Amino acid sequence: MAADIKRYVQGCRECAMSKTPRHLPSGKLLPLPVPNRPWSHLGVDFITDLSVSGGCIRVLVIVDRFSKSCWLVSLPGPPTALETAECLFNHVFRYYGLPDNIVSDRGPQFTSRVWRAFCKRLGVTVSLSLGYHPQTNGQTERKIQEIGRFLRTFCHSHQESWNQFLGWAEYAQNSLQQSTTGLTPFQCVLGYQPPLFPWDGEPSDVPAVDYWFQESERVWGEAHLQLQRALHRRRATADLRRSQAPEYQPGQKVWLSTRDIKLRLPCRKLSPRFIGPFTIVCQINPITYRLQLPPEYKMHPVFHVSLLKPHHSSVLPSTEPGAAEEPPLPLLVDDGTAYLVKEILDSRCRGGRLEYLVDWEGYGPEEWSWVPRDNILDPGLHEDFHASHPDRLAPWGRG
Repeated sequence: MAADIKRYVQGCRECAMSKTPRHLPSGKLLPLPVPNRPWSHLGVDFITDLSVSGGCIRVLVIVDRFSKSCWLVSLPGPPTALETAECLFNHVFRYYGLPDNIVSDRGPQFTSRVWRAFCKRLGVTVSLSLGYHPQTNGQTERKIQEIGRFLRTFCHSHQESWNQFLGWAEYAQNSLQQSTTGLTPFQCVLGYQPPLFPWDGEPSDVPAVDYWFQESERVWGEAHLQLQRALHRRRATADLRRSQAPEYQPGQKVWLSTRDIKLRLPCRKLSPRFIGPFTIVCQINPITYRLQLPPEYKMHPVFHVSLLKPHHSSVLPSTEPGAAEEPPLPLLVDDGTAYLVKEILDSRCRGGRLEYLVDWEGYGPEEWSWVPRDNILDPGLHEDFHASHPDRLAPWGRG
């Protein structure tokens, strides 16, 4: 009996949509690969919602995933894809060469055809973060937090001058010793740490070029080893707060979390926690899946496994044919969700408003409900009902 009850509850559609999961987030940490040299793998993002300072309102943040060094470029407004590409070339590519990979979010600059064509022509692979999963570009997000804390410290009382401190924020970030490499970004990239203040002593002799390359190779080798060790430590720590991801197969149905989806419903607390179910198209990697979403859902179809929940077939007491079929998904319209009306059955007046008894498409008689006249979007349904039921209450007087 316990097994039957568990199977019945798991197959309940209303419970699957409304209950909040209490288990640890699914999906063990799958970190990005460790680069082999500085400025070969980049992370790119924007700092937005800043006050106007020197004609600039946002900052382009470019982070090297090997050395953790960063470039900060102030911008007068939202840049286009071409302007973003020009900033990367002028501030990074011409100094450090072309990278192998660039990680970014799904902003309009990074999903445009111009950006894809630019990277393809240069032989740079583009990695876009998953839908509603900014942890994909976590190193850049963390760097943005550090830069924001620096600017708040110096500019909280005169916020219109943050652009004057941006260069010092970049210099400070590149001078901090990183726990992952054990070096500062300056040491990892240049092979030495520039002084924070001018040095009055006599300069030393310039070392040979071969010695400089040997030292750089030694520093990069040590940094790569430290990065791998830090990656293992971070992965072990993160996995303590995560559960093993379920293994989904293409064709299997899953529920999709509404944690980051705007359903355009009046109350967030009373809105469904999951929507669907949706069919899995393919598995991108061990923790990401592509779903088959209806065309009305304007969102990227690839999601992290922590946003998915397995779907169980309903166990209904009825044995009639078609009783176990899943009801259709609601349509997304500008004012919220909408359901298809199969037939109007009756009309009445309640509180001075005309209401109709509606039989919903794909649902049984237990779902019949009275809805206000204005909630029925197709006026042809009103006309057909009153044409076949002239004796029922209508919105206009009859002679």
